[in-house]
Amino acid sequence: MNRILIGAQWGDEGKGKVIDILAAKSDVVVRYQGGPNAGHTIKVHGRKFVLHLIPSGVLYPKKVCVIGNGVVIDPEALFEEIDMLERGGVKVRGRLFISDQAHLIFPYHLLMDRLREASLKRGKAIGTTKRGIGPCYADKMARVGIRVCDLKSMSYLRQRLSDVVRERNAVLTKVYKHKPISFKKTFAYCKKIRSRLLKLAIDTPKYLYEASRAGKDILFEGAQGTLLDVDHGTYPFVTSSNATVGGAITGTGIAPTFIDRILGVVKAYTTRVGEGPFPSQFPAGLMEIVQKKGDEFGSTTGRPRRCGWFDAVIAGHAVRINGLDAMAIMKLDVLSGLKELKIATAYRVNGKVTRDYPHAINEFSAAKPIYETMKGWDEDITGCKKWSDLPVNARKYLKRLEQLTGTPIKIVSVGSQRHQTIFL
Repeated sequence: MNRILIGAQWGDEGKGKVIDILAAKSDVVVRYQGGPNAGHTIKVHGRKFVLHLIPSGVLYPKKVCVIGNGVVIDPEALFEEIDMLERGGVKVRGRLFISDQAHLIFPYHLLMDRLREASLKRGKAIGTTKRGIGPCYADKMARVGIRVCDLKSMSYLRQRLSDVVRERNAVLTKVYKHKPISFKKTFAYCKKIRSRLLKLAIDTPKYLYEASRAGKDILFEGAQGTLLDVDHGTYPFVTSSNATVGGAITGTGIAPTFIDRILGVVKAYTTRVGEGPFPSQFPAGLMEIVQKKGDEFGSTTGRPRRCGWFDAVIAGHAVRINGLDAMAIMKLDVLSGLKELKIATAYRVNGKVTRDYPHAINEFSAAKPIYETMKGWDEDITGCKKWSDLPVNARKYLKRLEQLTGTPIKIVSVGSQRHQTIFL
């Protein structure tokens, strides 16, 4: 069975844990978009692993991991991650492959990212991770990016890189008043990373096609979430790639006819990192409680995540955009102890009530949530093994989320460990 896993909020939904669980029943795990700006945190046998580029299935010894063409790769970040896993006793060599069509993040992309964010006025900054993701994707679309396969011919690379460095320096010196980057140093960097990258590079669309035809089970792993998708998210406060189901198709080269299931992942509440509107955001006091209890700090940047009530409007949007077959609800245990829970079921925008997600950012920024209130529960649910173990009010809450999203819940997470999961 070939399955796509989708974040159905603003990212950080807990996809890493779900991928880790589903990887046990998969032969190949594929990352299809984003870059080292994303982080999947997995806790296994008391050990914590934070993965930014390598698919989460790497923690299972016999799984093949693939980084698709839709991912932008920072070579140094990739090498650091491989070395970290190898030091921790996780064998990576021979199990990890990268697309030879994937675009590379260079030091000048990181520089451009920092300079652009710093130049934006307060309130207009996107809140990027400054990992060079946006500038790299911009180069890709402008057809001036450098791909892994471009490293095969150094004479061709020299020509391509010369043009790119000239363009970058024009922007750096004239727009940002920054000193130019060195072509010599940039070319030397390419020589440094070349051999190790090319040893990992393969024709990934062909590999995945043949694996699927051979009956292998493939799990497609995305980064970020639907509301950060560059086309369908809260633009311009979005990431630079397609974090929705379409990104899995274009970001790997797999045909849609090969996909069997699409699973959406949401938290039992909502979180958001970075800038941008957030209608159901908690008041400060409750925010601090949930941040601490849910360990809501970015795995890549360490930034505190903003937290809020479950938003059924954006969840419904994610269901429609991705055609979700089922959902996984994460961090239900964090809500234990709250006397009442709220769910945003609609918005009031400019005096009108709507249950649809407003595409215009000025309308979304003005949206006031309309809440439905439900009773909470006091019980510690981290030891619950099955549906009937959950408190009555917890079950009612989950059933209401199913009704509002029109999507069955198949996985409920009641803790950070693998075994703290209920399958329905």
